[in-house]
Amino acid sequence: MNSGSSVHRNGGEEADVNPPKRLRTTEDGTLAGREEAERSRVDVSIIMPVYNASCWLDECLQAILHQDFTGTMELSVYDDASTDDSRKVVEDWRERLEEKGISLVMSGHNSAQPRGVGYAKNKAISQSCGQYLCFQDADDVMLPQRVRLQYEALVLHPNSLIGCRVQRVPEGSTERYTRWINTITQDQLSTQVYTSHGPTVIMPTWFCSRNWFLKVGWFDEGGKGVPEDLLFFYQSLRQGGGVARADQYLLVYRYHENAATHCVMEETIWKLRVDFLQERVLSQWESFTIWNAGKQGRKLFRCLSPTNQKKVKAFCDVDENKIQKGFYTYEESKERPKPKIPILHYKDASSPFIICVKLDMTGGVLEKNLSSLQLKEGKDYFHFN
Repeated sequence: MNSGSSVHRNGGEEADVNPPKRLRTTEDGTLAGREEAERSRVDVSIIMPVYNASCWLDECLQAILHQDFTGTMELSVYDDASTDDSRKVVEDWRERLEEKGISLVMSGHNSAQPRGVGYAKNKAISQSCGQYLCFQDADDVMLPQRVRLQYEALVLHPNSLIGCRVQRVPEGSTERYTRWINTITQDQLSTQVYTSHGPTVIMPTWFCSRNWFLKVGWFDEGGKGVPEDLLFFYQSLRQGGGVARADQYLLVYRYHENAATHCVMEETIWKLRVDFLQERVLSQWESFTIWNAGKQGRKLFRCLSPTNQKKVKAFCDVDENKIQKGFYTYEESKERPKPKIPILHYKDASSPFIICVKLDMTGGVLEKNLSSLQLKEGKDYFHFN
């Protein structure tokens, strides 16, 4: 594993930086007391919401203890009404953490029901004081260089969400998703934000400045079923924020059936993606082609606003049976006659395209077809699926 500070970003440059320590002061320029002076020296707050995570916490906290970052750190934990002994497990680590110079800030609530990941993250952030925020899920494990390398990356990208590559456990779970996380290019971190995979740097790897977080705004606290990470990610992009990735494997990313991500409905994600695509891309285009005359392409068409439906000049496909039908009739339309959209072979269609074919599922055929047309991603086409 490379332990250097290579950062995936525009231009592909590499940089080695040793950011200076920073002291926070009061409005009159003085440090407010010894306790505040100590807290003001915190460079990085590790933000960790906890809910019934006792079986993972020892491994997670051991890894935090072994960070090779030489700046100051604190661990901010908010317990979201755990019914196991999560809080006790964390508290048992206080002395070991403090011996390593890592202060522990912990609170929580004991309501009958948890209030959700967004709420718990917001609470952990509000009680923390670090200039930078490193998000950590209680069931994941950070590798020793994580804080250091992402800190260095963020100095170069102050208004960005910084991610990293991940090791998925159990190995082989969510294979396509994991490959996508680790292999998309810097440009694709910005162009593939509309796919069903969600944020192009995944939430458990996020590292950002407190200033940028506060500019974007707090996480949605709607609770179970709300994709607070995707909502924040889209808002960060709206604010002009960047996306970058440290190219080392810095997190062991655990897959298990109790993970909070399984609570979000696919249709909720779909609607957010369609709305963001219309806002950011389709509003800039006079016309476009939907690549896929099958179920996913037709579903996208039906979910578009009437204005954007009228911009669809054709569907395109490689399936001769679909192409021979000649057109797709929008049966749900109230217009008379009902709109009929041509179905063409992709070689006869014209850009720009919205690609509704799943990534990494055609054995390279889709990628080969796109390459044959000499199209540029982010200009001539965007992936949606």
